[in-house]
Amino acid sequence: MNAIFEKLALYLAYPFVRYALIVGVLIALCSSLLGVTLVLKRFSFIGDGLSHVAFGAMAVAAILGIKNEMPLVMLITVLCAVLLLRTGQNTKIKGDAAIAMISVGALAVGYLLMNLFSTSSNLSGDVCSTLFGSTSILTLTETEVFLSVGFSVAVIAAFIFFYHKIFAVTFDENFARATGTRAGLYNLLISVIVAVIIVLAMNLVGSLLISALIIFPALSAMRVFRSFRSVTIASAIIAVFSAFLGILISILAGTPVGSTIVVVQIFVFFLSVLANKIIKGASK
Repeated sequence: MNAIFEKLALYLAYPFVRYALIVGVLIALCSSLLGVTLVLKRFSFIGDGLSHVAFGAMAVAAILGIKNEMPLVMLITVLCAVLLLRTGQNTKIKGDAAIAMISVGALAVGYLLMNLFSTSSNLSGDVCSTLFGSTSILTLTETEVFLSVGFSVAVIAAFIFFYHKIFAVTFDENFARATGTRAGLYNLLISVIVAVIIVLAMNLVGSLLISALIIFPALSAMRVFRSFRSVTIASAIIAVFSAFLGILISILAGTPVGSTIVVVQIFVFFLSVLANKIIKGASK
């Protein structure tokens, strides 16, 4: 055990490890805040759709030779989030169909562009890294760290400031509209925030595993708690714990960061299911 702590202390002396922990925890926290809302509104798979859009945007940025790709990817993903919301409200194209259409289309276009114009000698490795995160979180530059921290703080501040409106739109959108709440505007805000979270999470877990950051903490918290506030707080705690532990395990064991975090979240989910059964059994 002492050997593990010594090894951990040695790794924590390196700035890139501290950067990974800070950014990873903040991204997980942001993902969990909106996760409860998306699960309750049955928009869980919007993360998949927008993550594939971000993959296509990253392919475009790579082809154009843009080194700091985050602003471009952020812009394209936010625009597609708005488009997805508008398309989903079209009676001819339902929400789930719109997500599938944009998701598959962006993924196909991104991979095609990477094959046609890529100058990399390891295309398969680049694609795998983008889809599953690989170890890119451990190679963050100071600029990327500051951007990630800035966007994360903005997301957290927006959620706290508009908490009551998001709560109203989440549970009864029709009633919220009847009371004068601009539900469409707050749905748009939720979509934009999710798009920002998706782009931030690309370096952490890759585009294919982003939905896990959104879904698992919320579902785990819902097994034990009932009120919106308590579920949101519990979801945030679970997400932060899973990200912190997952990153530490990946560094010590040499496993992929994103996959390790998701496996920790799955383990916590099963613990929450067990806790739910124990609570129900004790109440009888």
